[in-house]
Amino acid sequence: MTDTTSNLLLPLLMPQQAQKSITHNQALEALDALVMLAVLSRTMVTPPPGPAEGDRYIVAAAATGAWSSKDAAVAAW
Repeated sequence: MTDTTSNLLLPLLMPQQAQKSITHNQALEALDALVMLAVLSRTMVTPPPGPAEGDRYIVAAAATGAWSSKDAAVAAW
């Protein structure tokens, strides 16, 4: 587990710091994925084979596989 989020480097709570660390950290990860949004591609119709931590994509129209029926959604790894 890292100490910060991937893009904005928001500090995450460690398990020994608070009982609510999982819920809190999930909220920070969601903020990190969407605030100041920058994406690698908006033309991909399938997930990339090896996304890196913090990678974000806009799902293209007529997506297939894991992205099926997610057209125009933001996919964050």
